[in-house]
Amino acid sequence: MYLWQRHEWPALTWDDQSLSPLLARVSRKQGHLLGKMEVLGFELRDEAHLRTLTEDVIQSCAIEGEVLEPGQVRSSIARRLGMDVAGLVPSDRDVDGVVEMMLDATGRYRKPLSAERLFAWHAALFPTGQSGMQKINAGAWRDDSDGPMQVVSGPVGRETVHYEAPPADRVPAEVADFLSWFERRDDTDPLLKSGLAHLWFVTIHPFDDGNGRIARAIADMALARSEGSPKRFYSLSAQIQLERNDYYTNLEWTQKGELDVTRWQTWFLECFERALDRAGETLAAVLAKAKFWERFAKLALNDRQVKVLNRVLDGFEGKLTSSKWAKLARCSQDTAGRDIADLIDKGALRKDPGGGRSTSYSIKLA
Repeated sequence: MYLWQRHEWPALTWDDQSLSPLLARVSRKQGHLLGKMEVLGFELRDEAHLRTLTEDVIQSCAIEGEVLEPGQVRSSIARRLGMDVAGLVPSDRDVDGVVEMMLDATGRYRKPLSAERLFAWHAALFPTGQSGMQKINAGAWRDDSDGPMQVVSGPVGRETVHYEAPPADRVPAEVADFLSWFERRDDTDPLLKSGLAHLWFVTIHPFDDGNGRIARAIADMALARSEGSPKRFYSLSAQIQLERNDYYTNLEWTQKGELDVTRWQTWFLECFERALDRAGETLAAVLAKAKFWERFAKLALNDRQVKVLNRVLDGFEGKLTSSKWAKLARCSQDTAGRDIADLIDKGALRKDPGGGRSTSYSIKLA
């Protein structure tokens, strides 16, 4: 029996007493992080916001197995926020769609969540009306024309059913109940409301695809409301991706359990706490980038050098080699070698240990 099949559904409950110490600790960490960000200058806060949103979009999609190009995501966000950022690149429609959804959820957090808004988010996620090779009902509730909505794994013919959602004819009423609760002001702690909103929405599973991404956007929207700010300085989705197996295990266990969702709320708060702890890495990276450009702002660097250095400072994956430099800067291997040698002479780059065909380079942050 699933949660939605319980007689008392959707009257979900939890043990306030057992959650209280954890909730208080996480709330303090949330407030401490926001306080640290407030003392930063406007440009540094914007950079931290851009970096966090980029990671959030990429990792929320990665949870579902979808890989997005980081440069496209960063460029799409920067353009929509009106930020003057070097090295912007064109972005695909699917990238722009998920960016638009996330920015609408967190940037317009005060606007009521409605069925029409959910339809717009879903249509933005699937601009072609397809999920991979399969045609779906984009911007509309699922109709279960191909059978009940199930979450399955395993090879064809030997699938394991992890979850079966409410039948399609129940979806409009189920979503209406959810939206009414989400917009109702009550004494539920905002952090607990975020966790419950995520669980409740994925339990309904109202769309053919994209339910997880939309559920995480709704959770982020609830967190933005709790902070009264559209700025994001931590990525809950990135932390969930790191704990992906536990995420799905806890979802499945909870959806097959009783209406007491203390276990889910505990995991959600602990995951959120770890996301807050990791936000320190984002702050450190933003400050390191700012200090780097303070040191080298007066040097005569060409556009290729500025572009690639920014790319590395923004979280370049893997090692920087001359061939990767040539690809990023769209130049010849010889030009890449001259750019790198010049930066080594100026003290901006250093050669990593090793050599030969695997020679790589790192930025000198101090």
